[in-house]
Amino acid sequence: MDMQVKAKKLGLKERYRLLTRDLGWEPSYQSHEAIYPYASYEGIQIHDWNQWEDPFRLTMDAYWKYQGEKERKFYAIIDAHVQNNGHLNISDARYLTAVKIFLQAISPGEYSAHRGYARIGRELPGVGTQVACQMQAIDEIRHAQTQVHAISNYNRYYNGFHAFTQMRDRIWYNSVPRSFFDDAMSAGPFEFMIAVGFSFEYVLTNLLFVPFMSGAAYNGDMATVTFGFSAQSDEARHMTLGLECIKFMLEQDPANLPIVQAWLDKWFWRGLRLLSLVSTMMDYMLPKRVMSWREAWDLYGEENGGALFKDLARYGIKPPKGWDEAAEARDHISHQLMLGFYQWSFGTSFHSWIPSDEDMDWLSAKYPETFDKYYRPRWMHIRKMAEEGRPFQNVGLAKLCQTCQMPCVFTEPGDPTTLCSRELAHEGELYQFCSDHCQDIFLNEPEKYMQAWLPMNQFFQTAPSEGGIEAWMAWVGLVGGQDNGDYHGSQDQQNFDRWKRMTTSNPQAAG
Repeated sequence: MDMQVKAKKLGLKERYRLLTRDLGWEPSYQSHEAIYPYASYEGIQIHDWNQWEDPFRLTMDAYWKYQGEKERKFYAIIDAHVQNNGHLNISDARYLTAVKIFLQAISPGEYSAHRGYARIGRELPGVGTQVACQMQAIDEIRHAQTQVHAISNYNRYYNGFHAFTQMRDRIWYNSVPRSFFDDAMSAGPFEFMIAVGFSFEYVLTNLLFVPFMSGAAYNGDMATVTFGFSAQSDEARHMTLGLECIKFMLEQDPANLPIVQAWLDKWFWRGLRLLSLVSTMMDYMLPKRVMSWREAWDLYGEENGGALFKDLARYGIKPPKGWDEAAEARDHISHQLMLGFYQWSFGTSFHSWIPSDEDMDWLSAKYPETFDKYYRPRWMHIRKMAEEGRPFQNVGLAKLCQTCQMPCVFTEPGDPTTLCSRELAHEGELYQFCSDHCQDIFLNEPEKYMQAWLPMNQFFQTAPSEGGIEAWMAWVGLVGGQDNGDYHGSQDQQNFDRWKRMTTSNPQAAG
């Protein structure tokens, strides 16, 4: 009788090799160059794709198991949130301003990242990289879906959630994240890895997901906390993939160093401009705050980013251009952008408000060298105007940066009293920029940024010749006086306060 021999259990490395590299093959009737035409046109030299290693060594069967477990837990909590009127457990309806910006700016970005990784998984020749990109593409579309599912419950009760895809494409502040991902998706595969793997995943994720999810928990929004926790384990893998790709390029050939450095310079600054939205959410839009933008930057930017660039210094990488300016700007960008949101509150899909005395005292404590000197006087003046019945509104059109598409609301480095604005003539046209760095990015690829889709310019090209602000609101999907304007007295405030009282009081007896 033959003895049955127990099969030897494969080690992690061997199993990963069999389920990734051993699934690839050498082409026989087409050349590598014909199959992967985008692998070389950026100038990156790769000599051995087998040197790329996935530090997690995750295989697709294990991936589906882990994700399936997370999905079951996620939807169980979301269902409980809906059934228990979770929309009334938040601290204040002002908090939903942050959620609206997240839904309009970040969730579509996750979907764009999904499309980008699906594309470069086909364009990069390495089998290990292809498998990692495939899993990340699935991660990103899952993140977009779970975020939309979790937040959709608020759309049943509050304004401003109804047309987030239309607003993402047409409203002025949403063109900042849109242009970021359009820029990344129209780049080559290696630059895309730097744009999303480094700038979005490494720089943005820490500064968005960790403080914002903590803020969501602190403000009673368990739906947002749940999708954040569900995504965070994926984000750790994404950060590692981006960092591994940078190191892989630098180790393959010394000629790759200046190309990678230029990409790090560019995408750090592009990511910083996108993060200005996050800074305002943290400092102004959370009724119960966890930390300031300055504290988040010091922890997740200075410490974590500094450690990253020290690690990459052995390859010859230097901290990106604008690194020192970012450290200085951390004391200013949230206040400057919030002042912009308030003066253009008729053109936002969320409510804005004048900070209370308590809010300003908190900001003063967190920004002791700048808030009382530069920003408290402005808010006090705006409050006085509102009390006199003449609220401050700017119905003029903001000058948008041709590169990052942010309104030129930020100030000169070293001088927070002077707006930073640059103007450049190129091929007979004038272009505006919010900083020297955005202008330099334009000059490096002018053919690309000359075609930038600027929402206000596009409105004048496509909208009716008459109608003014009302026509613009219809074009972007806004309901004037309902989705926008001051929070105090708004429909959202009235509904939240009334519903909240109903949960803590007895119904009146019928007359």
